Amino acid sequence: MSTRRIFFSRLALDARIGILEHELRATQPLHIDAEIDIHVPRQLNDNDISSVLDYRKLREAIIEECTREHVHLVESLGDMIANRLLKDFPEVQKVMLRISKPMAFADCDAVGIEVVAGR
Repeated sequence: MSTRRIFFSRLALDARIGILEHELRATQPLHIDAEIDIHVPRQLNDNDISSVLDYRKLREAIIEECTREHVHLVESLGDMIANRLLKDFPEVQKVMLRISKPMAFADCDAVGIEVVAGR
């Protein structure tokens, strides 16, 4: 079985996330790093985007999960993203996510979690 890894480095977006009073009232920036291992079932055709998993669709799914509703815990959001990618894309074998909240503390660049999920 051949595999390929698609990755996103510091996908930046605003999300409604958190349990603190100010987090319940406004969006805040998130950074998403993702590594997505996929099964490569067929030969690559350089002239046909359908011969690969289009990373635009993966990006769209990540953004949708992060922005469709308020989520209290970053851990819940990580599970939601991983589950969505595994459910919607059968060729995805493993998802590794790092979700960072860069504005959480003044004394560090970011705080966050990592999630690893697979089939």
